[in-house]
Amino acid sequence: MSAGVRVVIGGAYGDEGKGLATDLFSAKASPTIVIKHNGGAQAGHTVELPEGKRFVFHALSAGSFRGADTLWADTFLPDLYKLSEEVEEFRELTGTVPHIYACEDTCVTLIDDVLMNMAAETARGEARHGSCGMGIYEATLRSRTGFGITVKQVKEWGTERLVAYMKTVRRNYLPKRLKELGLTECNLGEYGELLSLEDVLKNAATEMKRGGNLVTLIQDKKSFVENYGNIIFESGQGLLLDWDWKPGLPYVSASKTGLTNPMRFLESCGLEPEEVIYVIRSYLTRHGAGPLPHECGAEAIGEILKDETNVPNPWQGNLRYSLHASPDAMLAPIREDRKGLPANTKVSLLITHLNETAGRIAFATGKMSVDEFIKLPDVKKIFHRLYLSSTKYAQGVTETDL
Repeated sequence: MSAGVRVVIGGAYGDEGKGLATDLFSAKASPTIVIKHNGGAQAGHTVELPEGKRFVFHALSAGSFRGADTLWADTFLPDLYKLSEEVEEFRELTGTVPHIYACEDTCVTLIDDVLMNMAAETARGEARHGSCGMGIYEATLRSRTGFGITVKQVKEWGTERLVAYMKTVRRNYLPKRLKELGLTECNLGEYGELLSLEDVLKNAATEMKRGGNLVTLIQDKKSFVENYGNIIFESGQGLLLDWDWKPGLPYVSASKTGLTNPMRFLESCGLEPEEVIYVIRSYLTRHGAGPLPHECGAEAIGEILKDETNVPNPWQGNLRYSLHASPDAMLAPIREDRKGLPANTKVSLLITHLNETAGRIAFATGKMSVDEFIKLPDVKKIFHRLYLSSTKYAQGVTETDL
């Protein structure tokens, strides 16, 4: 089967509209496989349909309304503890259960990663890094130090063996990590007790096994993706939260948010991307701590609608708003990320939330019409196509070749 390959990437701090984009391109052709390749359960990609259905996707792909299957690449960190709950909520809404696949060496997040994440952020007080409290950074560090556990192991091991392994992690890894974080019983608070209770691990193991039963393992990525005519990479977070985006340290994600993972996956399958779509709002948002130049109130941007997904929480606080510094600053991380792409790959830009800014892009120097933006030399140089969204729905997206 001849496959069309698209990569959806956030161009800023996340919350750009990657869920809408994935839903849009999942409807273009079938059968569709959506590959989640970075981050984990902290991704909350919202998809709304005109008939009133709305869902926030974490482990499931944002193409699920369109019947797309989900594949977890070995660079994704699923939370099997929460998976069955998400699948059941989707089944209640739609009457269907999406197919979920995983590479055999895909590592998972553990309950202690989440607890450690929460404990560390709580101890930082006003100096919090802005983590979402879902344990992705802790799971990444633990896996890199030889204490990782894969989806395959969760599926093959019995509950008792799974609990025993998590106890080994607590005994041989946790003390070292606590020391690195400068955490002791005095500043662990309520998390200290949870990190010592065996019942926490038993409950987690039971839920992880339940989640693991919903996942089918794949051994050969190349032969697997050959079954699909539409391949979409659904990225989490955005380019300004990339693990290696040095200007953002330490307020970045524990993953590669751009082309790195998709290109490595595609090379192993002998494929190239047909189109890379960078998604960005007509203004900027950031959920969590860290620098946000030209931060302002929502009223300075336009008619900002109520955000039902990015609600205030104890870990990231309120959603923050900002103007784009300039067209050059807006495009800089995209220019950097696209280096090394094959010459025949189309690079596109999807601008969302235009209905909130009267169809204009909000820069610190003033609002710019889309027509003016298109005429900028860098825009014509970088992009082959422009997608514009002025509604919550994929059906409202328009496109123009540049």
